[in-house]
Amino acid sequence: MTRPVPFGHALAILLIATSATVSAQSTHVPTLQEAQEAKRDVWGEAAIAQPNGPSYEFFEKLLPPPRYVDAEFKYYPIALSAPNAPVKAHLISNGSGVNLAGIGHTWQEHPAAFHFRLGPDQYQFGGQLSRLQQPTCAEGYLPIFEIQYEHASPVDNEAWLPLNQKTNANIPPEIYKLEAFAPTGKEFADHGIAFIKFSLAQGTRGVVSVVTDARSPLKATKGVVTNEKGKIVAWFDKSWEVSGSRAKAQFGPNDTVTLAVATLPTEGTFALPISPERYAEERDKCAQTWREILGRGMNVETPEPVVNNAWRHLVVQNFELVKGDRMQYSTGNSYDGLYEAEGSDAALAFMVWGYEADTKRLMSPLFDFTRKGLEYHQAGFKLNDICRYYWQTRDASIFQDFGPRWKKEAQRLDKNRTGAHGLFPEEQYCGDVHTRCQSLNVNSKAWRALRDLGATLEEIGNPDGAHYLQEANEFRPKVLEAARASAIHTTEPPFVPMALYTNEGPHDPITRVRIGGYWNIIIGYTIASGVFPVGSPEENWITNYQEQHGGIVMGMIRAGGPLVRWWNSTFKVNPLYGTRYALDTLRRDDVDRSLVCFYGMLAQGFTRNTFNCGEVQCLTPLDEGGRLLSLPPNSAANAHLLSMLRYMLVQDYDNNDDGKPDTLRLCFATPKRWMEDGKILKVERAPTMFGPVAVRMESHIAQGNVTAEVSLPERNAIEKILMRARVPDGFKTVSAEVDGKTLKADEKGTIDLSGLKGKHAIRFAVEKI
Repeated sequence: MTRPVPFGHALAILLIATSATVSAQSTHVPTLQEAQEAKRDVWGEAAIAQPNGPSYEFFEKLLPPPRYVDAEFKYYPIALSAPNAPVKAHLISNGSGVNLAGIGHTWQEHPAAFHFRLGPDQYQFGGQLSRLQQPTCAEGYLPIFEIQYEHASPVDNEAWLPLNQKTNANIPPEIYKLEAFAPTGKEFADHGIAFIKFSLAQGTRGVVSVVTDARSPLKATKGVVTNEKGKIVAWFDKSWEVSGSRAKAQFGPNDTVTLAVATLPTEGTFALPISPERYAEERDKCAQTWREILGRGMNVETPEPVVNNAWRHLVVQNFELVKGDRMQYSTGNSYDGLYEAEGSDAALAFMVWGYEADTKRLMSPLFDFTRKGLEYHQAGFKLNDICRYYWQTRDASIFQDFGPRWKKEAQRLDKNRTGAHGLFPEEQYCGDVHTRCQSLNVNSKAWRALRDLGATLEEIGNPDGAHYLQEANEFRPKVLEAARASAIHTTEPPFVPMALYTNEGPHDPITRVRIGGYWNIIIGYTIASGVFPVGSPEENWITNYQEQHGGIVMGMIRAGGPLVRWWNSTFKVNPLYGTRYALDTLRRDDVDRSLVCFYGMLAQGFTRNTFNCGEVQCLTPLDEGGRLLSLPPNSAANAHLLSMLRYMLVQDYDNNDDGKPDTLRLCFATPKRWMEDGKILKVERAPTMFGPVAVRMESHIAQGNVTAEVSLPERNAIEKILMRARVPDGFKTVSAEVDGKTLKADEKGTIDLSGLKGKHAIRFAVEKI
């Protein structure tokens, strides 16, 4: 087992000499304090300066990972759920139990909590950090979780110690192995049933106790534990001695003991003869269910196992977070609900990974959702969702199926621009901030929704399209004038406030005050709207302001302000709201910053191995084991990484700014390391707004080439198709041979494939420089 270094030493490394933990080739990597005080993303810039640019390994070594939450159980919970299940169980990530109470208004409580204890002394599983291993997923990505913990069983009877006692130093201590998962059958899913298995990874004498806290007295009969109403809360196999709220099992090095717990108690007639054999059977079914779901969507195989494991598990995890047809923001806490913006992000991430049917069913509750004070904000998302769905699927029936609902939102945006300056009336600054203003986000997103709706309706032959296009054309200049008139030019670049025609800002540094932190996390909606024309002076004002005035760290969005509360520091990030900033770096082809966003999030936005993220997390370590995060897991944070990876590989854009897609770009932001000699990159079943695409690239740069096999869309015409071969430092892509023709590559290794359809073999010529 890997043991952490003593905390004092670890924190000294972080605060004084972070550079000692990263590549010796870098001249200086800023310390934690330097990164916190800097207005620029100095860690991101240090990553860019590394050979071959940003990498997972660079960011991984900067800090311990997020790990702790504001709860009685301290360690983050891991959701255990079947796909789309209405009830979820929660495994505490140090192995201390399942469905434990958080003791706080932000955590949901369950009818029964199951605490796991080890050895004759019944010590808490995971009670000491130095003996605990980070949880892992089966095969690196499946939601079958394993946690190992070292706890030696006593070998002597304390009452009868021999006076000439010999040392027992050669007896290895017990290392316990806990594994848990949610079986995927409907009968289990409806009750949030979790299966748990204990065994020994080392040692000879295993002793496990399960202590159940319940809201009512418990009764045990033949290994089945029921509450006072006769409903079942747990099943134990025959290895256990069960009495009321307590169970105990003793086992040897080749044995396993199993149990199952019900998050929602079942009827007393629910038969579940739990045993190691039944556990293995349901485990196999669980793994097969998730493999089949992954097999329905886009497949990506990169040369980095951590990337492959991450995207697979995040797709899985978001299906775990779905309740029926509702894309929940989280589970087991106060964020266990539907939110328009965040739910839309998660639903659209499913879509770009090939789950169009799931996206459509998730859109229905999102269209029905409303939150008073944010009606215009919500309308923009709803209309953009339906338009984006159409362009990928070209299924015009969506407008018929959602007819009354999309028309209601279109009318809301069409008929209510009654505020000053030809804008919408005042609305809440954002969901958390009820201060009302004429919001730049609301108006820019509304323009985009009207424009896209008009273009989409025009495409399917609906005569209303011309009306919405005209409204959008007349509205855009008013939004631009409001942004220009409200911008503050005392900073470089100018500061663009969210609250138009007010005294907001400039926020400098951005998180100096709390409203600045909120500006930073929500201004991305304006960035993504594209309201500022490409090439205009204002196009990059907002993103450049974030980059130069303390808004970004490791490619993630900084959050908060001087308020600390239960956090141990004000140095915090809100990763999931960085989606639009990150996607904009990809749109403007700023590949280095894109990779900072991707690897910063992958290495420091998620928990190790299990890829859990909360809405907010603190960058200052709580101890050598990790950092604080709030209310994990988080479906929008998962969607953030999935969206980034997809657009690193496959980009379908409207570069003509007319609301209709026209450009496909392939492999535009792949890490240079992925094309080291002998490495292979595969993208299969990738949906785009023109039809499916597939790519396979293999590096032979030692022989001076990279070969590629591409399958280009044939469903819809594409005005521009570009493909890039990014190769390691010291090499340059100079040309490519396609269908007997030689194409010159630009300085970034890009070739023009416009006009091609179907399958083609490409051979990129690579030279040393």
